[in-house]
Amino acid sequence: MTEISDAFRELKEEDEAALIAYVTIGDPQVSKTAQLVGALVEGGVDMVELGIPFSDPIADGPTIQNAVLRSLTGGCRPPDVFEVAATIRETYTIPLVAMTYYNPVFRIGVSEFLRRGKKSGISGLIIPDLPIEESESFKQECASNDVDTIFLAAPSTDDARLKKIASETSGYLYLVSLYGVTGARAKLAEKAIQLIKRCDSLLADTLPFAVGFGISKAMQVNKIVHAGADGVIVGSAFVNIIADNARNTRRASQKLETLARRLKRATRIS
Repeated sequence: MTEISDAFRELKEEDEAALIAYVTIGDPQVSKTAQLVGALVEGGVDMVELGIPFSDPIADGPTIQNAVLRSLTGGCRPPDVFEVAATIRETYTIPLVAMTYYNPVFRIGVSEFLRRGKKSGISGLIIPDLPIEESESFKQECASNDVDTIFLAAPSTDDARLKKIASETSGYLYLVSLYGVTGARAKLAEKAIQLIKRCDSLLADTLPFAVGFGISKAMQVNKIVHAGADGVIVGSAFVNIIADNARNTRRASQKLETLARRLKRATRIS
């Protein structure tokens, strides 16, 4: 069992789903990221995805693209993830997942990235542009470092492909709830609920899955959880708060904690 698997198991025993937050490292400053993550954890977030800024974030919408631009403009670089993760781990024990594209990992070197990542407290990796067909050696290196490899499944994924992706995934499956890129949406599409129910039936408790893209409201979280998801991923809603309060970290932290607490209450299963 990995740290991420243990977290999902413990939450399930408490009749809760996981609330997973995404933040971009270095937005607005590298030195502020750990403090902002701390506010999310105090609000009840169970896991955090640390987005490593990359110049071509193809899966992300305008909100996170702008966060990446602010981060890169401020001088953030991929290796900063290790410093930020280590700082967070000095205070909190929740699982940390690094989310990036393959290029930054390749530039650092897979073995070196994983070695430094594990040492700093990173529990899993999400690389949206790494197809499972080309991931075998990468997964083996991750496994040898006790780092989970988290793959994504899209709404267009058929049942056979979904099972294949799930079989290659550890930690949790990242289920994309809609077509397109990341970004908060006012409404949750009914097709997203159908996808969640299909995934819940196909996986049959063999692997936790968390739903992301477009989720920003407590009622959306609650609906997703009661449809069968083991976790809910919220990114743009938190990133918007950071952007709106970039010059006032204290106010940003307060607002992040408030929203996290509201969303976490919605993860109760019963």
